[in-house]
Amino acid sequence: MARNKAFDETQVLDKAVELFWSKGYNCTSANDLVDTLGLSRSSLYDTYGDKHALFVKALKRYKQELGGKLIEMIEQTEDVKATIAEILQMIVEQDRTAINPKGCFMVNTAVELSGTDPEIANIVNGNRADIEKALQTAIKRGQEKGQFSSRHDPIALTRYFINTFFGLRISIKFNNDPKILKDIIEVSLSILD
Repeated sequence: MARNKAFDETQVLDKAVELFWSKGYNCTSANDLVDTLGLSRSSLYDTYGDKHALFVKALKRYKQELGGKLIEMIEQTEDVKATIAEILQMIVEQDRTAINPKGCFMVNTAVELSGTDPEIANIVNGNRADIEKALQTAIKRGQEKGQFSSRHDPIALTRYFINTFFGLRISIKFNNDPKILKDIIEVSLSILD
């Protein structure tokens, strides 16, 4: 007869997201997992499988929760330029005052593992593709409404802003000077004029 689990799997998975996000995959040990998640090794592995399987579940959880919120924000906007500005500012504010900026779990994972792990690369690329699709639709809509210039192709603008979002996430990890970050945002938004 199977025993009921004495823990909330979703809460444990959220803790795993935070741990992997702050330490990365390779620097997270089995002891880190046991200590942070508050589970015995047997409960951890019986429920989530090995470290890699837990990491995949954590990355998918991040994609669903944070990626989903970003996509919803983009899809529901009436003012596309203002929403892009808001996203850029959110990226800055998330880590600007942190002692150890975490950046973006998805971007960190792309840098650490995408070149060596096809399963992880598929998740990272799927996340980027989902955001890109929503943003491209929004940019095209913003151009049609005259909210900003139609000088650039919507696909090219989308790729530019995806790159800016991800690049800003990396930049802020090693330089959180407000003037530099403000310059990046202002110049990025000027491309829409």
